Amino acid sequence: MMPSTDYRIAPDESTPASHAERIRNVAIIAHIDHGKTTLIDSIFRAAHVFRDNQRMEERVMDSYDLERERGITIRSKHCTVNWGGYVINIIDTPGHADFSGEVERVLSMVDCVLLLVDANEGPMPQTRYVLMRALRLGLRPIVVVNKVDRPHADPHGSLDKTFDLFFELGATDIQADFPVVYGSALEGWIVRDPDNDLHEGMDALFETIISEVPPPKVIEGAPFRMQVSTLAWSDYLGRIGCGRVLQGVHRKGEDLTRTSAVWNDLDHETSDWTVASAENTRSTHLWVTRGLEREEVDEVSAGDIVWFTGPEDILIGDTLSSPELLDPALPPLEIEEPTVSMFFLVNTGPFAGEDGRAVTLRQIKDRLERELRVNVALRVEDLGRADGVKVSGRGELHLAILIEEMRREGMELCVSRPEVITQTGADGRVQEPMEELVVDVPDEYQGVVIEKLAQRKGELTGMHNAGTGIVRLEFTIPTRGLIGYRGDFLTETRGLGIMSSRFVGYGPWCGEVAHRDRGSLVSMDGGMATGYSLENLQARGTLFVSPMDRVYAGMIIGEHSRAEDMACNPTKTKKLGNYRSETKEIDMGLKVPREMTLDQALEWIAADELVEVTPKSVHVRKATLGAEERKKASRSSVASRV
Repeated sequence: MMPSTDYRIAPDESTPASHAERIRNVAIIAHIDHGKTTLIDSIFRAAHVFRDNQRMEERVMDSYDLERERGITIRSKHCTVNWGGYVINIIDTPGHADFSGEVERVLSMVDCVLLLVDANEGPMPQTRYVLMRALRLGLRPIVVVNKVDRPHADPHGSLDKTFDLFFELGATDIQADFPVVYGSALEGWIVRDPDNDLHEGMDALFETIISEVPPPKVIEGAPFRMQVSTLAWSDYLGRIGCGRVLQGVHRKGEDLTRTSAVWNDLDHETSDWTVASAENTRSTHLWVTRGLEREEVDEVSAGDIVWFTGPEDILIGDTLSSPELLDPALPPLEIEEPTVSMFFLVNTGPFAGEDGRAVTLRQIKDRLERELRVNVALRVEDLGRADGVKVSGRGELHLAILIEEMRREGMELCVSRPEVITQTGADGRVQEPMEELVVDVPDEYQGVVIEKLAQRKGELTGMHNAGTGIVRLEFTIPTRGLIGYRGDFLTETRGLGIMSSRFVGYGPWCGEVAHRDRGSLVSMDGGMATGYSLENLQARGTLFVSPMDRVYAGMIIGEHSRAEDMACNPTKTKKLGNYRSETKEIDMGLKVPREMTLDQALEWIAADELVEVTPKSVHVRKATLGAEERKKASRSSVASRV
């Protein structure tokens, strides 16, 4: 018989248990490159997570190869340190806007956030976004002003801007009265007073966490309940869920009820939610984190962040509870919808299968299905095409990382140009995703940046000159306007500019945006590219290939200097007579070709072009390889518009 007691979580009725009193759950949030992962390195050293003689790599939390190569955090990670008898669970979150879906979910597992702010740059777009999410959850942040040792650092000015940001986001009086510490994560010191305290050690940070972060709220004697916030996958164990235990105690192998809830409509702020499904299950494995490693345990209790297996179809936001709990379900976690999509297609080029493993559409679908098990911000749609599927994500980088992972697994595929996902507003008009863009450029380049962004429908909303020769420009711009702009931006600012953006919502369609003002040099023959032909072609544009590179008909070998495409033959050889020598071509004035990376190729291609991705190379090609077929398609397109 079910007990009549309703064990709903009520903060005013909760009393801390002895185990939970010694736990502190915090997440580190910040804009990209403000020092989150470096700060965790310093925390590990100060807490002696590793032996004194053990070699510790830099940015130890960036465990994936792509994270180390790109210098960014892609997936949230959980670690634990012990200090003064307390267990501090720390979650490292991504700083790039394309991976903001990771941040939204893990904040539900913590009781406080460490907001990292660069003492030189101050709050940036992603700082605003992650802080807004934390404030909505009622969390009281601890502000860490980092990089105070840098030249031109203005820690007090950055703190003033951070306080203004709290005010703009509607922080409560308690949230706005946040504790502040200063330091240098790279040098490994955090202090309360940067002007008077000795610049060494991390004790000030640990003491602030222990005193300011509340312990998990626990209801003694209540049945077990937790909510899934993160997913992982094991080929041996299946799907692995992770979340914080909200109440009660659970032992491995005990019965559980898994409950899934859904929103009634898309407006999560005002709508209600209902229970979609419920099933009886049980746990098979339980882990908690010790340092960087998972340790299997037989029992977990309130306040613990636990990894578990058992239920086959675990989803983000699922509630796991004891069967005797009368009201087990919790509101579903909000997951931001994708804003950018592209087609993942089977590689049909002449070189298919030479560099890697030629895959079929079924194999592409299988790989994407595996990705959907853990990447909840991803969407895959089968639109009935025989050669590919539509994949949607939070941004270009989100999808580029997935493509890079697939090519490193030995797969070959083609991908189309990224396109924004539009929606219809309440007034029946088309709306498109909009971005808040912040650009830091030297004074002499601000004019060309403003001009180029205005052509891409960017609206200048703010300009700040700190007197250091760097101007900060703030824009509101459609996501379409940023696709393909990063390369031009680096060229226009001689590599000295910094730009960052975040998705702010949907706005009215801004009209046509010019993607690029130059056409393509398209090969009309296959074979080896020759220096003789390329020397003549480089006067017509910028080349992507070198002599002796293999090309095929329909492959794009360069960027034309004019707006239209130009067909060319990069394989043409010089006719030799009895007075010519084959060695005459050795000392030709060929320029170094532009080497296209995956990210650059995705930004550069036009709507009728594809990026051919293999484990060893990245090529750009026309979607239709045959010249005659392209002409027919162009004529039919013009006729349809008429």
